[in-house]
Amino acid sequence: MTGRNTGRPVRTPRAILMSGLQGAGKTTLARALEKAGFQRLCPDEEMFRRYGHYGRDFPRGQFRIREAPVLKDISLELEDLLAAGHDAVVDHGFWTPEERAQWAATVVKAGGEPILIYLPLPHEVRWDRIRKRNEQSLIDANSIEFSEEDLLRHAGRFSPPTDDEPHLVYDGNPESVLALLRRAQQPDADGTVEH
Repeated sequence: MTGRNTGRPVRTPRAILMSGLQGAGKTTLARALEKAGFQRLCPDEEMFRRYGHYGRDFPRGQFRIREAPVLKDISLELEDLLAAGHDAVVDHGFWTPEERAQWAATVVKAGGEPILIYLPLPHEVRWDRIRKRNEQSLIDANSIEFSEEDLLRHAGRFSPPTDDEPHLVYDGNPESVLALLRRAQQPDADGTVEH
């Protein structure tokens, strides 16, 4: 597809969806993508802005209830960004195939291309990161406090992407993802952009 009166290919806006547990590196990757021009949408930051500190300002058992309207609003914001031609990254874990499919459908409906990135990381490494992050939990929206028991319980509810879900596997280096995204946006010899 080419732009009106320009003859240049029109680039499809991309939406990066991540699949990973706490401490896997999602926010680090999302911030690197943000520096590269992606619009970063972060449900955890919006939760903190609206409701305060999880476990202090509202009960721990209410997280998912309060998160539902936040995710709905983030989804609408994502649609608006994509419809306006902006690339975006959703700084969220997307634990189930159903959730990932729902968000991918939202991206496609808005005229975007969903790109799923899986962030695998062993429990020990994630727990080490979370222990350090817990010290910042009262002041950092991205540092929700978790116990090791929480992390183990959450791992039991997490379904990593399978071969049925096209995805990239994160190697821990944001530059690797950025290089892949840049390569995918290079025009072919015939002027079309690879997707």
